[in-house]
Amino acid sequence: MGQSRRWVQDFEGGKRQANPNIDVLYRAMTVLQVPLEALLYSTPGRDCLDAVELDAIRTVLQRHDVITGTADSSDADPLPVETLWNRLVHARSAFEAGAYASLGTAVPQLLIDTNRAAARHSGDEQLGAFRVLAMALNLAESASIKFGAPELAIQSGNRAVAAAERSEDPVMMGLAACHLSDAMTHHGQAPAATAFAVAAAGRLTSDLVTAGADGLSVLGTLYLKAAMAQASAAQSAPDTRAATTVPVHLDQADDYAAQLGDGGGVPATFGARTWTSFGATNVGLYRVAASVQLSEGEDAVTVAGDISAAARAALPRERRAHHLVDLARAYQQVGRREKAVDTLLDAEREAKEEVLCRPRTRQLVDDLRLLGVGSAEGRLQALAGRCGLTE
Repeated sequence: MGQSRRWVQDFEGGKRQANPNIDVLYRAMTVLQVPLEALLYSTPGRDCLDAVELDAIRTVLQRHDVITGTADSSDADPLPVETLWNRLVHARSAFEAGAYASLGTAVPQLLIDTNRAAARHSGDEQLGAFRVLAMALNLAESASIKFGAPELAIQSGNRAVAAAERSEDPVMMGLAACHLSDAMTHHGQAPAATAFAVAAAGRLTSDLVTAGADGLSVLGTLYLKAAMAQASAAQSAPDTRAATTVPVHLDQADDYAAQLGDGGGVPATFGARTWTSFGATNVGLYRVAASVQLSEGEDAVTVAGDISAAARAALPRERRAHHLVDLARAYQQVGRREKAVDTLLDAEREAKEEVLCRPRTRQLVDDLRLLGVGSAEGRLQALAGRCGLTE
């Protein structure tokens, strides 16, 4: 890599993890022939992001300076936006690799430092700091959803919307709206989540279309979030009108994916398209998820079969594993429980924390144990043990 021995020693000792250069990480990944998450995972021995890490995020969100958006009492100079952005990319890369536990240490300090920068910088630097702050809060929302803390997700989502508005960037505004809609859905506010996502899309359409690929990705994702919210609303309070609008929103998202063309959602640089993974493939994954939410397992299995392995492989590990868990639930719904177990094991190979740590996946494992899985019983019991589930 052309680095000094001292540089390597510092990196291995964790002294460079707080502010890594993402290009250096990619070079290291290539030279060492290891996955990116092996370099990003900063908490060895911690298998899951747990209540301690969530409380650390919650504590930061309750700080006076973070709530009011004012400068704290620190004498430290605000960090440059570029430095904050590199740290954000580092944390987001860990999330997309399925290494969620590392977020418990990365996100709280990033929120403090970015809030300080937004309060003390001025002009374009301040706008840039608000962009990073909005994205960091979005990341806090995503982590909260993963580990069953919907109230913390709502809190993070609301703050992200406020920061995005202050950034004066419609792409950031749209992204924050996507995350808040998702948080509202998981908090049991599905009808409001649908209305919010659709309203944000209507308000921002012109600006997002003008923003090009990033804008189209965010616009399409807003309709994906609206579809999932509607599916959740229809599932919790059966309403044929709610269910019939789910494919409408999915079709709207498909229209924007078509405008992006081939390669949508898998860009080479970090931007909104990376944050959303938006494109025709991701719309297909959402169709599977929405069908599962509506207990239409056969439809979900059929749609999943139309998604090529190559298209799935182009998505981040987190998205691939999340999809496989949805598909496992679909197999469980149609009585193919042995296939459900094997699909969960595939998901574990993609991103083990998505399977072993998430409450929703552990519930599926428990459901399969109660139902029985035939010849897959041994594999299921071993998986249940790794999930920490007891008899």
